[in-house]
Amino acid sequence: MAYDVFLSHSHVDKSHADAICHCLERAGVRCWVAPRDIRPSEDWAEAIINGMDQCRILLLIFSSSSNNSPQVRREVERAVNKGLTILPFRIEAVAPSKSLEYFISTQHWLDAFGRDLDASLAELQHSVTAVLGAHPPEHVAPAPSAPIVVPAAAAPIQIAAPSLQPAEQEPVALELARILGPIARQLVKRAALPGRSRQDVIAAVALEIDDAAERKHFLSRFSAQPN
Repeated sequence: MAYDVFLSHSHVDKSHADAICHCLERAGVRCWVAPRDIRPSEDWAEAIINGMDQCRILLLIFSSSSNNSPQVRREVERAVNKGLTILPFRIEAVAPSKSLEYFISTQHWLDAFGRDLDASLAELQHSVTAVLGAHPPEHVAPAPSAPIVVPAAAAPIQIAAPSLQPAEQEPVALELARILGPIARQLVKRAALPGRSRQDVIAAVALEIDDAAERKHFLSRFSAQPN
């Protein structure tokens, strides 16, 4: 099932998340929200990434709790990296922390505090549907049929080199987790594609580190180790 909106919120603000989810889904907008859309025994970080992959908007329910939540900050960072539209819905009169301001300072705030909630939800619904209408999902046109050509000789089958094994991924994931948190293991797992060397994987996940000094330290941590 595909979704339209990823709801990013602190667990403290669950009542607002439920109200927003009900309002949008009643209007036909499909929402992904934790913990409702995380299957039992599913890895939490993996579920977050998979849910975000299916959405076009990250709707940030902004409050003092979400402002101080490392998990919310990581979700906003990932959404920006994936090119999702960020819609902050502010339910408390608080200014964003420096780490969040970097990503959302230029975004249009929707303020829901000090006013009727139903009116705020109606405005939010209008904004969400406007964004979805302005950016419809991309559809790949079917390729035109082509005549079947039988080659004179079959080309040799190329077998990709094995990907980084789980035991080799673990030290990389542990070091990355020091910087990014529990989402690190899933990022390393995704980067360990068949044919990629150990250093290729390290270079790929290093791009997830925003702080230049931390990224340099991470790379130097593994630079002297063999592939």
